[in-house]
Amino acid sequence: MQLALEQIIVNPGQQLLLKELNWQKFETILSELGESRASRLSYSNGILEIMVPLPEHEKDKEIISYMVQFLLEVLNIDFEPLGSTTFKNERMNQAVEPDACFYIKNYQAVIGKNRLNLESDPPPDLVLEIDITSRTYLDNYRQLGVPELWRYTQSGLQINLLQEGEYIESLSSPNFPQIPIIELINQFVKQSQQLGRSEAIRNFKNWLTENIDGSSLLVMVR
Repeated sequence: MQLALEQIIVNPGQQLLLKELNWQKFETILSELGESRASRLSYSNGILEIMVPLPEHEKDKEIISYMVQFLLEVLNIDFEPLGSTTFKNERMNQAVEPDACFYIKNYQAVIGKNRLNLESDPPPDLVLEIDITSRTYLDNYRQLGVPELWRYTQSGLQINLLQEGEYIESLSSPNFPQIPIIELINQFVKQSQQLGRSEAIRNFKNWLTENIDGSSLLVMVR
């Protein structure tokens, strides 16, 4: 008996694993699911993971994404945010949909593009994954060549940098080299959970106003 995709229900916070799927079957499932969906997909060497995030996952994703975008704008850094775009490379048998991603150094390479294929396009410069209810497997991003991967867990922000083909945990971000990004993200995401998103964002903007003046940066979080 063969089940249709519409017969499968994945509740928020849960994951579904499908194994022994070739690339053509993965592409078919991706097409059938469409783009207007709450689920996130990850495909690696024949195994497809379908995950539906919880509300707290989405809240953390939204505020961290907003903070990254606002910080890039304040620093006058050009970028292209691509959200949860599907990144895939058939030759490597890998595909993944991050919670959020940003093209920064390579932003010009994706301007005007509605579809990306990492066989020819560069990977995003910065990827964000919220690992509150699940754990990101780094192999997809490693093989796809994503240089900087942020994982936000219940313990806070972790920065992973791709060096010589492997991810190394770092205390700083090359995209924000003079800014205590881990402390900032942890501080204001925690504030959003306690005081609400609006007040946390206002406090974050106030911090930037007080600590960023052109290229001059203070590196202490109050």
